[in-house]
Amino acid sequence: MSGSLSDLSIEPTAPAHPLAGTRMSGARMIMQVLSDEGVTAIFGYSGGAILPTYDAVFLYNEECARAGRTQIPLIVPANEQGAGFMAAGYARASGRVGVCLVTSGPGATNTVTPVRDCMADSVPIVVICGQVPRAAIGTDAFQEAPVPAVMGAVAKHIFLVTEPEKLEATVRTAFEIARTGRPGPVVVDIPKDVQNWEGTFQGAGLLPIPGYRRRLAELTGSALDAGAAARFFAMLGECERPLIYAGGGVINGNAAARLTEFATVFGVPVVTTLMGIGSLDTRAPLALRMLGMHGAAYANYAVDDCDFLIAVGARFDDRVAGVPDKFARNARRIAHLDVDRAEVNKVKRVQWSHVGLVGDALAALCAHGREQQFRRDFGPWVAELAESKRRYAMNYDRASPLIQPYYVLEELNRHTRGEAIISTGVGQHQMWAAQYCDFAGPRLWLTSGSMGTMGFGLPAAIGAQIANPARLVIDIDGDSSIRMNIGELETATTYDLPVKVMVLNNFGDGMVKQWQKLFHKGRLSASDKSLHKKDFIRAAQADGFRYAVRLDRKEDVPRIVGEFVAFRGPAFLEVMIDPDAGVYPMVGPGQSYAEMITGEFIPSRTKVDIKTPGPSEMF
Repeated sequence: MSGSLSDLSIEPTAPAHPLAGTRMSGARMIMQVLSDEGVTAIFGYSGGAILPTYDAVFLYNEECARAGRTQIPLIVPANEQGAGFMAAGYARASGRVGVCLVTSGPGATNTVTPVRDCMADSVPIVVICGQVPRAAIGTDAFQEAPVPAVMGAVAKHIFLVTEPEKLEATVRTAFEIARTGRPGPVVVDIPKDVQNWEGTFQGAGLLPIPGYRRRLAELTGSALDAGAAARFFAMLGECERPLIYAGGGVINGNAAARLTEFATVFGVPVVTTLMGIGSLDTRAPLALRMLGMHGAAYANYAVDDCDFLIAVGARFDDRVAGVPDKFARNARRIAHLDVDRAEVNKVKRVQWSHVGLVGDALAALCAHGREQQFRRDFGPWVAELAESKRRYAMNYDRASPLIQPYYVLEELNRHTRGEAIISTGVGQHQMWAAQYCDFAGPRLWLTSGSMGTMGFGLPAAIGAQIANPARLVIDIDGDSSIRMNIGELETATTYDLPVKVMVLNNFGDGMVKQWQKLFHKGRLSASDKSLHKKDFIRAAQADGFRYAVRLDRKEDVPRIVGEFVAFRGPAFLEVMIDPDAGVYPMVGPGQSYAEMITGEFIPSRTKVDIKTPGPSEMF
């Protein structure tokens, strides 16, 4: 970073900060900016290079306690990766910027995975890393890592603070970048001597980032004009089978209410991506739930049958549009609303698009349609889809003597009624939860989508519980996925968080096993964990869970699931499920929706032969 204090952007009309002009350390400035930004929790693990800032956290909270002000709790995980995912869970569940505070070297590199995960799913967090003193940078000093080089490849932006006078503005700017435009993770690497430096707190000011702010101004000022709205409604008026395809951009853009309004006013059905779950109440008549590789059969059939596809905050990724030329194959036109220009026409050519804030664009479309008294009866299409939902509904072997995971989640859903915050690890349990649990609105479904990071579920649930202390928060996990960050069980009990942890145990990497059975002639290479010695119940009890129960009898499912949900405080439930249970429907890699495998218990339009993926097909 170069330049002088005169380069800082300070809003001239902003009222003076009560601490402006106060001498304080760089670490204390960091803490004050976090407070000013509305941070209500910090997730992190200490170490030598970040000690000054940890001391500032202690002193800040001590001062708040004396003055009767609200403190900012510091949540200490078992591992920095856990801290990153807790910050992500906090951000996903609240819509606010999550904060992760770690030391240099391994402390910083342990957060690379959550930073990349947040970048892939557009989640706003700020990671503050300690760094060795400026004079030691580049000398391979103790616990030194090239954080700008490492994080620059995976974060939305990275700052290395080399001029102490710019520290305050840099931290403030990090929040601005993280939360605006397409949200994402920002990393601030701060040498220890910069934290120890003393200077005058300005109480205002941002770094000059003219290019970013110019693009942001263009984005926020990009109003949908009457001409564009008229062209959109002309296409809508000419179609008979419209379908909204809603992605994570609806959730990240806080546009779920606008999407619901648009769909309801004009009677357009909605499918969502994995990340878009909650854009529309999953129980709504117009909701067709999730599409894609493991989407509902009726959702995928709707995409095949629609003649006008309206993509909102979605990016046509490989899990949805696996074969782009065959995706929405009967759609004569496609419209696309997104906050990121790079996503438009990237995978699928569209006939109408708008780049801007999707909530504002949906509101403008609604207003235009009402003003022009747009009327189009899509009743026959909606009725056809309702019949499809009935005919191709999710189903499984209900007579099996083994505990089926679908049954367990149906029972859980009966208690949560779409109101719980549910996080997951990654694997079969993730897809089952997406398929069988209801979500009444946005920010109730937390999962690692694009990165597919095992170990996400438990720490994300902890972060979500911190952000929403009064809500029921449940981590639906797998026996392999929870192993990745199982140390965070102790974090839940240390802070007495009433997180509920449900582990669906099928003795291994279930999704990998499913692929090995389908495409590798049943060779379970490295995926079968049936001989592993882990006793999850004893592990949970050792970490302080007073409720730690193993469910292994089908007849006990209703009673024990009810007890688990109702328990006051942290609760752990291990469910011994059918080890051969699969995730269906399934669209194999390189296959179209017409080639979807629905399994034994979900009807299919056509008989489908299982095809072995080609050498370049993705997992």
